[in-house]
Amino acid sequence: MSVLKKPLITEKMTKTSEKLGQYGFIVDQNANKVQIKKAVEKMYNVTVDSVNTLIVASKRKTRYTKTGFVSGSTGTYKKAVVTLKKGDTIDFYSNI
Repeated sequence: MSVLKKPLITEKMTKTSEKLGQYGFIVDQNANKVQIKKAVEKMYNVTVDSVNTLIVASKRKTRYTKTGFVSGSTGTYKKAVVTLKKGDTIDFYSNI
């Protein structure tokens, strides 16, 4: 089981990372804050100050198509916002 699934690279998270040194990740539903902290420190070689987690609820989506209404829902996922020690940064674009 890998704790970190993927980093959140959005305009809002980019702005937050530049100002406050916080980075967002989509993580495994069963992962706790200690596991997330260890995984980020191991993968990116940084020092983690704190970890905040939240579970993003699913949303109902409906759209109209030629064959009629199609309804479904987005998935539920767990998000972690990791605050790094002053001076540490993570560069997600370095290996592109």
